Amino acid sequence: MNVNPENTHDAILVIGAGELGMAVIRNLAQRAALSAGTTITVLLRQASIHSREPGKQRDVAELRALGVTLLAGDLLTATTSDLADLFRPFTTLVCCTGFAAGGGTQLKIAHAVLAAGVKRYFPWQFGVDYDLIGKGSGQDLFDEQLDVRHLLRAQTRTEWVIVSTGIFTSYLFEPSFGIVDLARNTVHALGSWDNAVTVTTPEDIGVLTAAILFAAPRIVNQVVYIAGDTLTYARLADIVDGVTGTKVRRVTWDIAYLAAGLAREPGDTVRKYRLAFAKGTGVAWDMNQTFNHKHHIGMTSAEQWARQKISGQSRSAGDAA
Repeated sequence: MNVNPENTHDAILVIGAGELGMAVIRNLAQRAALSAGTTITVLLRQASIHSREPGKQRDVAELRALGVTLLAGDLLTATTSDLADLFRPFTTLVCCTGFAAGGGTQLKIAHAVLAAGVKRYFPWQFGVDYDLIGKGSGQDLFDEQLDVRHLLRAQTRTEWVIVSTGIFTSYLFEPSFGIVDLARNTVHALGSWDNAVTVTTPEDIGVLTAAILFAAPRIVNQVVYIAGDTLTYARLADIVDGVTGTKVRRVTWDIAYLAAGLAREPGDTVRKYRLAFAKGTGVAWDMNQTFNHKHHIGMTSAEQWARQKISGQSRSAGDAA
């Protein structure tokens, strides 16, 4: 893929260096090294930069080895004006800090980006199709994501690019989400077995976000769909059968069941997610429509991920026994 000459003198700020942020930064740094004048800066809390926690120290050391500049700032305590002052020197901003930052954070960041006059913004929208889902899904964080889209579309000074990824592939197998429950040898379908979900690994999101940012011709004011895999819950159960070598129990959590659970615990974020996904709208898209398919970029499928992670766990347990 060609590099857009418009991107070759770009001051890029990435917010956050968690699992997704590190994947994005690694790939941006690799491409920036080939683009004279392009710089990468990462916004981290001061406590993270100077942390004695081994994991954070490793990340900071890696960032410095990549030639990335570290900028101290706190999204939670900073005002919109404070953030705008931090953002103003940069031409492109990529937000890799998601829902864990709390409600209202994404809107505050978006307002600060616009106030700073940043030329190009990749908001934290690494998820589902909030336009199709619309307001009132039961997940209030989704409503805020839609508000961010409305804010960006209502102005013309800052270009924006939204990368729709579906959920992290690992989340399908996360015990707390409850879709794949390996401990109970059970797979739950949200809504129905024919409902589908789109998933992508953070590593693949990092590769494609960098490719999209540096793409020629320049991508402007678009929602770009990517996908490691789009699969039904029935297909997911088949994958788990094949990977584990067993026959899993298949249990449907229909909308009525999930809505009743949320009514009992209205503040439970995971229950909100389950109900939103059970409705089957905006959470899956055709692989043939994705950026990676059109540009022939290989991705990690759900089955490949499961064979790498679940099979590896099974072998380790067997070796230990």
